[in-house]
Amino acid sequence: MPERKKITGNPVYPLIQSGMRLFRWNQKDVGLPPGVPVPAKPVDSQPSKISIFRYGPSELEEKETPVEKLNTVAGRGPVLWCNCDGLGDSEVLQSIGKTFSLHDLVIEDIANTYQRPKLEEHDEYLLFVLKMIYQSGNSQEILSEHVCLVLQQGIVLSFQERHGDVFDLIRDRIRKSKGRIRKMGADYLAYALMDAVVDNYFNVMENCAEEIESLESEVIAAPANGDTSAKIHALRRKVILLRRSIWPLREVINSLMRVESALIDPGMLPYFRDLYDHTIQIIETLETFREVLSGLLDIYMTVVSNKMNEVMKVLTIIATIFIPLSFIAGVYGMNFTYMPELGLRWGYFGALGLMATIALGMIIYFRFRKF
Repeated sequence: MPERKKITGNPVYPLIQSGMRLFRWNQKDVGLPPGVPVPAKPVDSQPSKISIFRYGPSELEEKETPVEKLNTVAGRGPVLWCNCDGLGDSEVLQSIGKTFSLHDLVIEDIANTYQRPKLEEHDEYLLFVLKMIYQSGNSQEILSEHVCLVLQQGIVLSFQERHGDVFDLIRDRIRKSKGRIRKMGADYLAYALMDAVVDNYFNVMENCAEEIESLESEVIAAPANGDTSAKIHALRRKVILLRRSIWPLREVINSLMRVESALIDPGMLPYFRDLYDHTIQIIETLETFREVLSGLLDIYMTVVSNKMNEVMKVLTIIATIFIPLSFIAGVYGMNFTYMPELGLRWGYFGALGLMATIALGMIIYFRFRKF
């Protein structure tokens, strides 16, 4: 998977930036008629690239094709998988929609990278909107990518924002005829693609679990470190991003198990149940992560507060010890003419001795009271 651009700097900035991008996108979309695909922003868009897999139990064809030649492959072969990387060219999306008879509103949902996960049932096809989550290279940044699947009779169309995905194992299984994928229909291919997206959530969550374990030690070992709080908030944002992407997916798969369509073989129901179980497991783990992170933040604030209280306790004891010493120094600093102690030869040393005695006595008293 190619390495993506990483946002650095203030950990709060990516969340603010994503919200502002969503606001600007909605602003531009105001006033447009329904069904007009709004391409991705230039910072997100990449040139569209179309690749196809046409396969059966004993045949396989894999190639890249321009959008003008999709008519020559549409409808050929037992199963056709057409994948489009890059959603920045609305003309390519409209051409694909015309070739495979997709509704204009479906093309609009495909181009809308801010669309939430959902399932739409049409007469001749099903539309799945998913969020593909993975980490950028060796960094800890979590990236979310808009993915759409269209299931037709013998055809699966997949649309992605960028080049590179989590479907390489699926491609490898098709090339090497591993498992049952070459013997099954397009509905099994759609399931395999969704399963690859869901399985990759486990990899991301495993990394989140390692970060949480590291933070647990850091909260106790270095509670005064300001970076610890930033790390906790950054990890909470990751969990929120995962939750926003995965929580609607439960409804999608649950609806898929109840849908009555000739496009889905009844024998696929056990596979969808298994996918649903994986989704529920991920959601439950995410809720656990949220509770743990909330507890870590509370522990961090408590430990920092306790340490601050210890500092204030030491400063208070020091100030209390110096209160009587300041009083004695202030009395003898008035320099009145008839102060009897001013004429004593040992007056200065007596005052210092009195101060030392009071300070030592207060220290012994505080230690006895375990202050």
